Amino acid sequence: MTGLAVAPRPAGVSTPRLTVDLGAVAHNTRTLADRAGGELMAVVKADGFGHGAADVARTALAHGATRLGVTSLAEAFALRDAGLVVPVLSWLNPVDADFPAAAARDVDVAVPSLAHLAAVAAAPGRQRVHLHVDAGMARDGAEPGDWAALCRAARRAEQRGEVEVVGVMGHLGCADDPGDACNARGRTRFAWAVEVARAAGLRPRDRHLAATAATLTDPRTHHTMSRVGAGLVGIDPSRSTALAPALTLTAPLVQVRRVRAGTAVGYGHDHRTADATHLGLLPLGYADGLPRVASGRAEVLVRGVRRPAVGRISMDQVVVDLGRAGAEAGETVTVLGPGRDGEPTVAEWAGWADTIEHEIVTGIGARVPRVVRPAAYLRRLG
Repeated sequence: MTGLAVAPRPAGVSTPRLTVDLGAVAHNTRTLADRAGGELMAVVKADGFGHGAADVARTALAHGATRLGVTSLAEAFALRDAGLVVPVLSWLNPVDADFPAAAARDVDVAVPSLAHLAAVAAAPGRQRVHLHVDAGMARDGAEPGDWAALCRAARRAEQRGEVEVVGVMGHLGCADDPGDACNARGRTRFAWAVEVARAAGLRPRDRHLAATAATLTDPRTHHTMSRVGAGLVGIDPSRSTALAPALTLTAPLVQVRRVRAGTAVGYGHDHRTADATHLGLLPLGYADGLPRVASGRAEVLVRGVRRPAVGRISMDQVVVDLGRAGAEAGETVTVLGPGRDGEPTVAEWAGWADTIEHEIVTGIGARVPRVVRPAAYLRRLG
């Protein structure tokens, strides 16, 4: 026999909710600033790794960061629109990006090629630039064979008053594994790039190679500044430091039903109940950032107990096996959080999905309402 229990949902928990704890961001920023030694750039790309770019930026700046970094100019302009006036660097733009607007809005830009340099130099005003060298990832940045020519051209543009070269930057490909030999090669290439720039007559005061993992594990990479993004929100790719996760995702049970043993669940009937049990329905799915590949592996926290998500994760919903004790429709379930109360963490969801934490936190959809707790909320983290 099956039955369906639907109860009025308690006020305030009628929809999924993503809570952003800025106290955790404050704690993490202080930790990272202490490790960096030099300046700390707070990287708030991808809407602050899904935590809210302006909120994360303001919190980081109040707790040890001195400037901000993003990928696109659109992200940089959004920070300016939010009233943030500190130095901002944008480092991933096409050659036809709006460099005149960047200069007008006081946004620094990275230059990874001669074509980018020409485009920046052609814009009105004197643009501050960070020359970007490929430190061994074959991704963004100038190739070593092009670096000397780029530095010489940048010096000529500087002498003409078209640009001011304020920085040299690079990125390490293996910093999450501090012992990997590619880190030593990246450090060597970056040091070489700085010397080539100086030999061309440039005097970049900002030199930055380290992101979160290297900031936490390798002082040799720190130079004058470190760029940290994931670490601000509690993600340490090196697994070396206890940072504070900043997200909690909850959702109400919208339905609860009693089912017999052998009941098929969801698309494809991938799961059948082993015993008589209760099934609960959560109004979250892969459109909200729950990775479909985690189907059959994921768990959530119900009444202080881990319960499995069963069947396939759908676009808008996921089913939870609540066991014989069940639960009531309208009760709040914790999908992920810091883990202090036994709830699954972002790291566990990443493991179930065979991915990284960064993908989980940036993938939570915009239709999930956000609640922001100010930095004072969890001062005990400091």
